[in-house]
Amino acid sequence: MDKLVIRGGCKLRGEVDIDAAKNAVLPIIAACILSGDKCEIWNAPMLRDVFVLCEALKSLCADIDIDVEKGKIIIDTSGLMNVEPDGELIRKMRASFLIMGPMISRFGKFKVSLPGGCNIGTRPIDLHLKGFRALGVDIKIGHGYVEASASRLIGARIYLDFPSVGATENIMMASVMAEGETIIENAAEEPEIEDLGKFLNSMGAKITGLGTDTIKITGVKELRGASYKPIFDRIEAGTFMIAAAITKSTIKINGIIEDHIKPITAKLAEMGVDMEMSGESLIIDAARDLKPVDIKTMPYPGFPTDMQAQMMSLLCCIKGTSVITETIFENRFMHSSELKRMGASIKIDGRSAVVEGVDRLTGCEVKATDLRAGAALILAGLIGEGCTEISDIYHIDRGYVGIEKKFKNLGANIKRIIMD
Repeated sequence: MDKLVIRGGCKLRGEVDIDAAKNAVLPIIAACILSGDKCEIWNAPMLRDVFVLCEALKSLCADIDIDVEKGKIIIDTSGLMNVEPDGELIRKMRASFLIMGPMISRFGKFKVSLPGGCNIGTRPIDLHLKGFRALGVDIKIGHGYVEASASRLIGARIYLDFPSVGATENIMMASVMAEGETIIENAAEEPEIEDLGKFLNSMGAKITGLGTDTIKITGVKELRGASYKPIFDRIEAGTFMIAAAITKSTIKINGIIEDHIKPITAKLAEMGVDMEMSGESLIIDAARDLKPVDIKTMPYPGFPTDMQAQMMSLLCCIKGTSVITETIFENRFMHSSELKRMGASIKIDGRSAVVEGVDRLTGCEVKATDLRAGAALILAGLIGEGCTEISDIYHIDRGYVGIEKKFKNLGANIKRIIMD
């Protein structure tokens, strides 16, 4: 497996362009199933997860053409068949389960293996299934598979016990062609859900309430193909913001949607980071000494769980005590043990982590245990004395396009070692 090798101590300078959001593109790819037509996705990030989901659709007989250089994906689902998708692909990542909603909507039945993904805690699919059942779907689970069937889908009022992003997206896609009106209450409000809704509306769906906790879907008889450009990746943007803060650097980040990063900018401002927004660009200046803060992850618009690991790396280097409380996933502190190998002072107590800032981190061999943990280790490596070697970086490649190239362009001493 490839490795990243970082020699710490370099200041960052220059500017970096943010790619489209993986978490927006994946449900949009799944939604292409609904049209039975040709869809075009522009500026798509060429990530491992994107390729895996496209292969899953190909296993259903979709015709897909990917132009890596242009970031363009053309998906033709006119020849799609209701067959069982490649189970190996489904188990590779959790987002693959998003094909279930559109397949039920289009064919009335579907069988799929239980999904995989990063090992960051229990992420049950019960809310997805609750929504499907409310629409009139019969669900059977056994031997590692979920099998769904419905003679017809009827709109319903669905209350989610937790504002699950995946469940909100799957139910939206399952209900766009259901008879009557579907109302999803306590829906997740993440920008990526709003983006999916805009894509579905461009296909002819009738969805209102996007960006709120109550989404209304009026069923239509059919959807058509569409061309769409997804939103920028707020988590990638946040990762580079923290990169500037941890290295006490000044950089310009292009591809920012200001409203989407407010939970991150608010915390960085509280710590003493100077930021200036201009259009879709952010200049971040972190030359001053920073203050410790407390972090509590929450569903959007709260502080994102996908930024918790990166923020922990930063807090490890700030004098004083910070407390991080993780409310979304119960097993998302695995990166703490790797940071401690580099000299960080972190104590875990259930869903809370107490971080005492240290004078320095020291480079060593560490392992990326999941996607965001890997990003956190890169950030720590940027300031670690000596050399940091990160293994299992296939996790990182699931969510960041050419991350080492972007950091190298900013002046970091980082390289990828390709293993045979």
